[in-house]
Amino acid sequence: MTTDALVLDAAAQDLLFREARTANTFTDEPVSEELVQAIYDLVKYGPTAFNQQPLRVVLVRSAEGRERLVQHLSDGNKAKTAAAPLVAILAADNEFHEELPSQFPHFPQAKDVFFSERGVREQSAALNGALQAAYFIIGVRAAGLAAGPMTGFDAEGINKEFFGEGDHSVLAVVNIGKPGEDAWFPRSPRLEYDQVVTTV
Repeated sequence: MTTDALVLDAAAQDLLFREARTANTFTDEPVSEELVQAIYDLVKYGPTAFNQQPLRVVLVRSAEGRERLVQHLSDGNKAKTAAAPLVAILAADNEFHEELPSQFPHFPQAKDVFFSERGVREQSAALNGALQAAYFIIGVRAAGLAAGPMTGFDAEGINKEFFGEGDHSVLAVVNIGKPGEDAWFPRSPRLEYDQVVTTV
């Protein structure tokens, strides 16, 4: 094990990666707005291309909002989402380029030079929004919470339900909270270093 080769101490490595798991049950302890803001204020520094920030987060807190969401989930995801203390819809804003003049100020022309075409923006928003979604999940773990990210849903249905104007595309739905009883499935295997890494 390479634990000692890393600057991050072993306890933090375990918290963020080795012992962190996708949770399937949660306690009823609420997740405060302040904690979610602290998570975002940490993970917003994750790198993206052109410093674009396409991630948009919808926090589903109301019973009405939960009902609207659950109807678009796969059957295996409905009950745990209905019971989770907080659910976040993570989406990519396909009009992220409008923010580039302020967020990429040393080359504000990037908005028009690289992202004038909708198809190019959608592809870039999907990739960089997914990066930001991964940072968000790590941030949830850093807050001492468990995340239950899911892609088992009707994306078109969620997009219409929550992003009717058509400028956002759902990436994932994430249940968030303290893990409950029997929260974990058995750990699935991972590929080893030599199966993944080559040198040229």
